[in-house]
Amino acid sequence: MANYTYKRIFLIVMDSVGIGEAPDADKFNDLGSDTLGHIAEHMGGLNMPNMAKLGLSNIREINGIPKQEQPLAFYTKMQEASNGKDTMTGHWEIMGLNIKQPFRVFPDGFPPELINELEEKTGRKIIGNKPASGTEILDELGEEHINTGALIVYTSADSVLQIAAHEEIVPLDELYKICELAREMTLDEKYMVGRIIARPFLGNPGEFTRTANRHDYALKPFDRTVMNELKDSGYDVLSIGKISDIYDGEGITKSLRTKSNMDGMDKLNDTVGIDFTGISFVNLVDFDALYGHRRDPAGYGKALEEFDARLTEVLDKLTEQDLLIITADHGNDPIHHGTDHTREYVPLLVYSPRLKIGKELQIRETFADIGATIADNFAVKMPAFGKSFLADLE
Repeated sequence: MANYTYKRIFLIVMDSVGIGEAPDADKFNDLGSDTLGHIAEHMGGLNMPNMAKLGLSNIREINGIPKQEQPLAFYTKMQEASNGKDTMTGHWEIMGLNIKQPFRVFPDGFPPELINELEEKTGRKIIGNKPASGTEILDELGEEHINTGALIVYTSADSVLQIAAHEEIVPLDELYKICELAREMTLDEKYMVGRIIARPFLGNPGEFTRTANRHDYALKPFDRTVMNELKDSGYDVLSIGKISDIYDGEGITKSLRTKSNMDGMDKLNDTVGIDFTGISFVNLVDFDALYGHRRDPAGYGKALEEFDARLTEVLDKLTEQDLLIITADHGNDPIHHGTDHTREYVPLLVYSPRLKIGKELQIRETFADIGATIADNFAVKMPAFGKSFLADLE
């Protein structure tokens, strides 16, 4: 199993950190979107010295981040090939898939026939049925739920059907069974819902809190990913954050849950300190969930700077046997209209202490080039999509 170039690959997905509109942004109503650029303008410049050293502004200049004469990382941007701009599509493409049939989103709520069927099969009424913030909808409907036992159903800009219920009104076992039922009902192509999410909560009106008993019921990837090939070849695939949920556990040897970006960086840093052979794959969801969808450029900018500060610990521990890849899965421009994801290029920074000076890579035509590079590195079966850039790292 020692047939590899780098023993460990650390893959960081900065959820939603796009770097400017994609060539096909008009098809997604996203002309003018620019997550990083607009945040940097709003902040009067971003303070991200580690990302600066790696070469973020060498991809394209970002206000406050100086361009480097000798960047540490190989750098470029990637275009999404799949038909979509959601989390699952972006992540599945990163690991070698091309999603032609997009997951459905429900900006006007779910169809009446689906809601009626769910009510009939669960014996409970449904309230909500609209896109909403998970905390705001509890403030709005939590008391009615407690009084009636009706399920709170809501969605977001992602392809998700979320069911919120008070743990003392709907026991967890029942909530999970309801979500399993909803999962079965939405496998049909006419719905194509990416994830069903159980959202249990506790407390009283005005002070509801979501508990740690969330559970995701995701679609399985439509085909084998590079992670399946790694696991089946005896390599370690460590997932951090919502990675396990996104791939429905496929191709993962160990899963580490996280509560926040900083918790994600803690756990990533923990994996840098252990001996393994394979990949450590983290998603940092706060950028998207807390700031992008809520259109909060100042909060987003602060979170980017906090992430950059934590990179110091990771960079200091990497050895010449390690490769670090930093990228994103889509955009979510907090200055853009609406609350949806945005169709953008994403940054790609590739670093190892073994690589003495970074260079520009070709613009990638698919996120799957990352999966192809990882497969190439560990000499496992190459994905059907994607072109490895491993040989370009010299």
